[in-house]
Amino acid sequence: MKINSEVVSGAPRNSATVIMLRDTSQGLEVFLVKRHAASAVLGGAYVFPGGKLDDTDSALDDAAHMNMAAHALHAALHEPQTPVDVAKGLFVAALREAFEECGVLFGTAAHEGLNALVAQRIKAGQGFNEVLAELGVRLQTQALVPWSRWITPLMPSVTHKRFDTRFFVARVPEHQVAQHDNVETTQSVWIRPADALSQYWNYEIEMAPPQLMTLSHLSRFADAQAALAAARATPPPLIMPHAFDEQGIRVLCYPGDPQHSVTARAMPGPTRLMFRNQRFEPSGGLSDWLT
Repeated sequence: MKINSEVVSGAPRNSATVIMLRDTSQGLEVFLVKRHAASAVLGGAYVFPGGKLDDTDSALDDAAHMNMAAHALHAALHEPQTPVDVAKGLFVAALREAFEECGVLFGTAAHEGLNALVAQRIKAGQGFNEVLAELGVRLQTQALVPWSRWITPLMPSVTHKRFDTRFFVARVPEHQVAQHDNVETTQSVWIRPADALSQYWNYEIEMAPPQLMTLSHLSRFADAQAALAAARATPPPLIMPHAFDEQGIRVLCYPGDPQHSVTARAMPGPTRLMFRNQRFEPSGGLSDWLT
Protein backbone atom coordinates (compact mmCIF):
# COMPACT_ATOMS: atom_id res chain seq x y z
CA MET A 1 0.00 0.00 0.00
CA LYS A 2 1.42 3.37 -1.04
CA ILE A 3 0.76 6.65 0.76
CA ASN A 4 -0.66 9.64 -1.08
CA SER A 5 0.42 13.13 0.04
CA GLU A 6 -1.48 15.22 -2.50
CA VAL A 7 -4.42 17.36 -1.48
CA VAL A 8 -7.51 16.52 -3.54
CA SER A 9 -9.76 19.46 -4.39
CA GLY A 10 -13.47 19.20 -5.03
CA ALA A 11 -16.36 17.63 -3.18
CA PRO A 12 -16.17 13.95 -2.21
CA ARG A 13 -18.23 11.55 -4.32
CA ASN A 14 -21.35 10.08 -2.71
CA SER A 15 -21.09 6.31 -2.30
CA ALA A 16 -22.63 3.45 -0.35
CA THR A 17 -21.30 0.28 1.26
CA VAL A 18 -23.23 -2.67 2.65
CA ILE A 19 -21.87 -4.74 5.52
CA MET A 20 -23.62 -8.09 5.18
CA LEU A 21 -23.95 -10.10 8.38
CA ARG A 22 -24.76 -13.69 9.22
CA ASP A 23 -24.76 -15.81 12.37
CA THR A 24 -22.79 -19.05 12.67
CA SER A 25 -21.92 -21.45 15.47
CA GLN A 26 -18.61 -19.58 15.74
CA GLY A 27 -20.33 -16.21 16.08
CA LEU A 28 -21.05 -13.19 13.91
CA GLU A 29 -19.51 -13.17 10.42
CA VAL A 30 -19.22 -10.45 7.77
CA PHE A 31 -18.82 -10.79 4.02
CA LEU A 32 -15.66 -9.35 2.45
CA VAL A 33 -14.66 -9.22 -1.21
CA LYS A 34 -11.19 -8.75 -2.65
CA ARG A 35 -11.02 -5.96 -5.21
CA HIS A 36 -9.37 -6.73 -8.54
CA ALA A 37 -5.66 -5.93 -8.43
CA ALA A 38 -6.07 -3.53 -11.37
CA SER A 39 -8.81 -1.53 -9.64
CA ALA A 40 -8.11 2.20 -9.44
CA VAL A 41 -9.37 2.28 -5.84
CA LEU A 42 -7.94 -0.14 -3.24
CA GLY A 43 -6.81 -2.70 -5.81
CA GLY A 44 -6.10 -6.04 -4.13
CA ALA A 45 -7.65 -5.03 -0.82
CA TYR A 46 -10.51 -6.75 0.98
CA VAL A 47 -13.53 -4.49 1.37
CA PHE A 48 -17.26 -4.59 2.04
CA PRO A 49 -19.31 -4.55 -1.19
CA GLY A 50 -20.11 -1.03 -2.35
CA GLY A 51 -19.60 1.69 -4.90
CA LYS A 52 -20.44 5.17 -6.13
CA LEU A 53 -23.94 6.63 -6.23
CA ASP A 54 -25.30 6.66 -9.79
CA ASP A 55 -27.90 9.14 -11.04
CA THR A 56 -30.19 6.20 -11.80
CA ASP A 57 -30.16 5.16 -8.13
CA SER A 58 -31.91 8.37 -7.13
CA ALA A 59 -34.31 8.08 -10.08
CA LEU A 60 -35.80 4.71 -9.06
CA ASP A 61 -39.56 4.92 -8.43
CA ASP A 62 -39.80 4.30 -4.69
CA ALA A 63 -43.57 3.80 -4.76
CA ALA A 64 -43.30 0.98 -7.29
CA HIS A 65 -39.98 -0.65 -6.43
CA MET A 66 -39.12 0.05 -2.80
CA ASN A 67 -40.87 -0.96 0.40
CA MET A 68 -40.14 2.39 2.06
CA ALA A 69 -41.04 5.82 0.77
CA ALA A 70 -38.28 8.27 -0.07
CA HIS A 71 -39.10 10.55 2.88
CA ALA A 72 -38.88 7.57 5.26
CA LEU A 73 -35.46 6.63 3.88
CA HIS A 74 -34.34 10.24 4.26
CA ALA A 75 -35.38 10.18 7.92
CA ALA A 76 -33.66 6.84 8.50
CA LEU A 77 -30.38 8.17 7.13
CA HIS A 78 -30.27 10.90 9.81
CA GLU A 79 -28.83 13.51 7.43
CA PRO A 80 -31.25 16.46 7.39
CA GLN A 81 -29.07 18.47 5.00
CA THR A 82 -28.87 15.68 2.40
CA PRO A 83 -31.51 15.98 -0.36
CA VAL A 84 -34.28 13.40 -0.20
CA ASP A 85 -33.49 11.99 -3.64
CA VAL A 86 -29.83 11.52 -2.70
CA ALA A 87 -30.76 9.76 0.54
CA LYS A 88 -33.08 7.42 -1.37
CA GLY A 89 -30.39 6.83 -3.97
CA LEU A 90 -27.85 5.80 -1.34
CA PHE A 91 -30.10 2.98 -0.14
CA VAL A 92 -30.62 1.88 -3.75
CA ALA A 93 -26.88 2.10 -4.49
CA ALA A 94 -26.06 -0.15 -1.53
CA LEU A 95 -28.61 -2.76 -2.65
CA ARG A 96 -27.56 -2.52 -6.29
CA GLU A 97 -23.90 -3.00 -5.40
CA ALA A 98 -24.77 -5.96 -3.17
CA PHE A 99 -26.27 -7.65 -6.22
CA GLU A 100 -23.71 -6.56 -8.80
CA GLU A 101 -20.66 -7.43 -6.71
CA CYS A 102 -21.84 -10.52 -4.84
CA GLY A 103 -25.15 -11.70 -6.29
CA VAL A 104 -27.31 -10.98 -3.24
CA LEU A 105 -30.71 -9.49 -4.07
CA PHE A 106 -32.58 -7.75 -1.27
CA GLY A 107 -35.91 -7.92 -3.10
CA THR A 108 -39.19 -9.74 -3.49
CA ALA A 109 -41.13 -10.77 -6.59
CA ALA A 110 -43.33 -13.64 -7.73
CA HIS A 111 -40.64 -15.23 -9.89
CA GLU A 112 -38.63 -18.39 -9.32
CA GLY A 113 -34.96 -18.08 -10.12
CA LEU A 114 -35.23 -14.32 -9.72
CA ASN A 115 -31.54 -13.73 -9.09
CA ALA A 116 -30.57 -15.56 -12.26
CA LEU A 117 -33.10 -13.59 -14.30
CA VAL A 118 -31.87 -10.26 -12.96
CA ALA A 119 -28.24 -11.21 -13.57
CA GLN A 120 -28.98 -12.44 -17.09
CA ARG A 121 -30.72 -9.23 -18.10
CA ILE A 122 -28.09 -6.96 -16.59
CA LYS A 123 -25.38 -8.93 -18.39
CA ALA A 124 -27.34 -8.38 -21.61
CA GLY A 125 -27.05 -4.63 -21.10
CA GLN A 126 -30.23 -3.64 -19.29
CA GLY A 127 -30.03 -1.19 -16.40
CA PHE A 128 -30.78 -2.24 -12.83
CA ASN A 129 -33.89 -0.03 -12.61
CA GLU A 130 -35.24 -1.33 -15.92
CA VAL A 131 -34.83 -4.92 -14.79
CA LEU A 132 -36.58 -4.25 -11.49
CA ALA A 133 -39.51 -2.74 -13.38
CA GLU A 134 -39.81 -5.57 -15.90
CA LEU A 135 -39.64 -8.31 -13.28
CA GLY A 136 -41.77 -6.55 -10.69
CA VAL A 137 -39.07 -6.51 -8.02
CA ARG A 138 -39.60 -4.47 -4.86
CA LEU A 139 -36.35 -3.72 -3.01
CA GLN A 140 -36.31 -4.52 0.70
CA THR A 141 -34.84 -1.23 1.82
CA GLN A 142 -35.85 -1.82 5.44
CA ALA A 143 -33.17 -4.53 5.57
CA LEU A 144 -30.52 -1.80 5.52
CA VAL A 145 -29.68 0.07 8.72
CA PRO A 146 -27.27 3.04 8.53
CA TRP A 147 -24.09 2.21 10.46
CA SER A 148 -21.62 5.07 9.86
CA ARG A 149 -20.64 7.82 7.45
CA TRP A 150 -17.01 8.17 6.37
CA ILE A 151 -15.71 11.23 4.50
CA THR A 152 -12.22 10.96 3.01
CA PRO A 153 -9.81 13.65 4.23
CA LEU A 154 -8.58 16.40 1.90
CA MET A 155 -5.30 14.50 1.80
CA PRO A 156 -6.43 10.93 1.13
CA SER A 157 -3.84 8.46 2.36
CA VAL A 158 -4.62 5.33 0.33
CA THR A 159 -6.39 6.69 -2.77
CA HIS A 160 -6.23 9.74 -5.02
CA LYS A 161 -9.97 10.30 -4.73
CA ARG A 162 -12.38 11.45 -2.05
CA PHE A 163 -15.61 9.72 -1.10
CA ASP A 164 -18.55 10.45 1.17
CA THR A 165 -19.47 6.86 1.99
CA ARG A 166 -22.48 5.69 3.95
CA PHE A 167 -21.98 2.28 5.55
CA PHE A 168 -25.11 0.17 6.05
CA VAL A 169 -25.48 -3.09 7.97
CA ALA A 170 -27.87 -5.83 6.84
CA ARG A 171 -28.49 -9.47 7.62
CA VAL A 172 -27.99 -11.49 4.43
CA PRO A 173 -31.38 -12.75 3.19
CA GLU A 174 -32.15 -16.42 3.77
CA HIS A 175 -31.42 -18.78 0.87
CA GLN A 176 -29.18 -16.18 -0.80
CA VAL A 177 -25.58 -17.15 -1.60
CA ALA A 178 -23.03 -14.35 -1.54
CA GLN A 179 -20.12 -14.75 -3.95
CA HIS A 180 -17.66 -12.46 -5.72
CA ASP A 181 -18.40 -11.47 -9.32
CA ASN A 182 -14.97 -12.36 -10.81
CA VAL A 183 -14.92 -8.96 -12.52
CA GLU A 184 -14.56 -6.15 -10.00
CA THR A 185 -13.84 -8.65 -7.24
CA THR A 186 -11.73 -11.80 -7.46
CA GLN A 187 -12.13 -13.52 -4.08
CA SER A 188 -14.58 -13.42 -1.19
CA VAL A 189 -14.99 -14.77 2.32
CA TRP A 190 -17.39 -14.96 5.23
CA ILE A 191 -15.29 -14.29 8.30
CA ARG A 192 -15.51 -13.25 11.93
CA PRO A 193 -14.43 -9.61 12.35
CA ALA A 194 -11.71 -10.53 14.84
CA ASP A 195 -10.35 -13.20 12.49
CA ALA A 196 -10.23 -10.71 9.60
CA LEU A 197 -8.21 -8.33 11.76
CA SER A 198 -5.89 -11.16 12.78
CA GLN A 199 -5.33 -12.12 9.15
CA TYR A 200 -4.52 -8.50 8.34
CA TRP A 201 -2.09 -8.36 11.25
CA ASN A 202 -0.39 -11.51 10.00
CA TYR A 203 0.02 -10.04 6.48
CA GLU A 204 -2.42 -12.55 4.99
CA ILE A 205 -4.84 -9.95 3.61
CA GLU A 206 -4.77 -6.22 2.90
CA MET A 207 -7.39 -3.74 4.07
CA ALA A 208 -7.88 0.02 4.33
CA PRO A 209 -8.47 2.00 7.55
CA PRO A 210 -12.29 2.35 7.29
CA GLN A 211 -12.67 -1.42 6.99
CA LEU A 212 -10.21 -2.03 9.83
CA MET A 213 -11.96 0.36 12.21
CA THR A 214 -15.39 -0.99 11.24
CA LEU A 215 -14.29 -4.57 11.87
CA SER A 216 -12.91 -3.50 15.24
CA HIS A 217 -16.32 -2.09 16.15
CA LEU A 218 -18.20 -5.15 14.87
CA SER A 219 -15.95 -7.53 16.80
CA ARG A 220 -17.76 -6.36 19.94
CA PHE A 221 -21.06 -8.00 18.91
CA ALA A 222 -22.01 -11.61 19.49
CA ASP A 223 -24.56 -11.85 16.68
CA ALA A 224 -26.29 -9.98 13.88
CA GLN A 225 -29.26 -9.03 16.03
CA ALA A 226 -27.02 -7.23 18.52
CA ALA A 227 -25.22 -5.31 15.77
CA LEU A 228 -28.46 -4.32 14.06
CA ALA A 229 -30.00 -3.26 17.38
CA ALA A 230 -27.01 -1.05 18.10
CA ALA A 231 -27.29 0.54 14.65
CA ARG A 232 -30.99 1.26 15.17
CA ALA A 233 -30.41 2.70 18.65
CA THR A 234 -28.24 5.66 17.64
CA PRO A 235 -27.76 7.83 14.54
CA PRO A 236 -24.76 6.77 12.42
CA PRO A 237 -21.60 8.63 13.48
CA LEU A 238 -19.89 10.99 11.05
CA ILE A 239 -16.22 10.08 10.78
CA MET A 240 -13.92 12.57 9.10
CA PRO A 241 -10.37 11.31 9.70
CA HIS A 242 -7.63 13.90 10.11
CA ALA A 243 -4.45 12.96 8.23
CA PHE A 244 -1.05 14.42 9.05
CA ASP A 245 2.63 13.44 9.05
CA GLU A 246 4.51 13.15 12.33
CA GLN A 247 8.25 12.47 12.30
CA GLY A 248 7.94 11.17 8.76
CA ILE A 249 5.05 8.81 9.58
CA ARG A 250 1.52 9.26 8.22
CA VAL A 251 -1.02 9.38 11.01
CA LEU A 252 -4.80 9.11 10.78
CA CYS A 253 -6.70 10.28 13.82
CA TYR A 254 -10.39 9.87 14.53
CA PRO A 255 -12.98 11.63 16.71
CA GLY A 256 -11.91 11.46 20.34
CA ASP A 257 -8.20 11.71 19.56
CA PRO A 258 -6.34 14.70 21.09
CA GLN A 259 -5.36 15.84 17.57
CA HIS A 260 -8.92 15.67 16.20
CA SER A 261 -11.30 18.62 16.23
CA VAL A 262 -14.16 16.42 17.49
CA THR A 263 -13.58 15.51 21.14
CA ALA A 264 -16.29 12.83 21.46
CA ARG A 265 -15.49 9.31 20.29
CA ALA A 266 -17.39 8.05 17.24
CA MET A 267 -16.59 4.35 17.72
CA PRO A 268 -14.69 1.99 19.99
CA GLY A 269 -11.11 0.98 19.37
CA PRO A 270 -8.00 3.11 18.82
CA THR A 271 -8.37 6.80 18.02
CA ARG A 272 -5.42 6.83 15.63
CA LEU A 273 -3.57 4.63 13.17
CA MET A 274 0.01 5.02 11.98
CA PHE A 275 1.51 3.92 8.69
CA ARG A 276 4.27 1.52 9.65
CA ASN A 277 5.57 -1.65 7.99
CA GLN A 278 3.82 -0.65 4.74
CA ARG A 279 0.39 -0.65 6.38
CA PHE A 280 -1.74 1.17 8.95
CA GLU A 281 -1.42 -0.03 12.55
CA PRO A 282 -2.61 1.15 15.98
CA SER A 283 0.14 2.00 18.45
CA GLY A 284 -0.73 -0.94 20.72
CA GLY A 285 -0.90 -3.53 17.98
CA LEU A 286 -3.72 -5.96 17.21
CA SER A 287 -5.07 -5.86 20.78
CA ASP A 288 -6.01 -2.18 20.31
CA TRP A 289 -8.59 -3.25 17.72
CA LEU A 290 -9.98 -6.11 19.79
CA THR A 291 -10.30 -4.58 23.29
